[in-house]
Amino acid sequence: MLLSALAWLMTFPAQAQESQADAWNGTWLAQGTLFSVEVVVRDSSFRVNQVQSLGFVWSSKPGRIDGDRATMEVQYAGVTAVLLARLTGPDTAVVEAASCIPEFMLVCALAKGQQAYFVRQDQE
Repeated sequence: MLLSALAWLMTFPAQAQESQADAWNGTWLAQGTLFSVEVVVRDSSFRVNQVQSLGFVWSSKPGRIDGDRATMEVQYAGVTAVLLARLTGPDTAVVEAASCIPEFMLVCALAKGQQAYFVRQDQE
């Protein structure tokens, strides 16, 4: 399950934007799966695009990034989730659902308290 991103809420100096882009840009693979996404940070925009969705149909919006954390909104299977992605190393990240509505949906129940680990495969 991946996400749509929220509009940028803040701006950063050019050097900070560049280093944030370097930290996030690239293709990320969900550990233990073939599920992968492309992350592109450009001109104050954090975007997550499908690379290998394994047949899951989801959508995302431009997101918000703050250093080693990113917040994204994603729609999947009738639910809307706000995901929190956190860099845990130069090429690793962990993603968890900060919220998921409606809560009674099975996807939300299964996602509660779970984390997905991602490894960057390449940088753009």
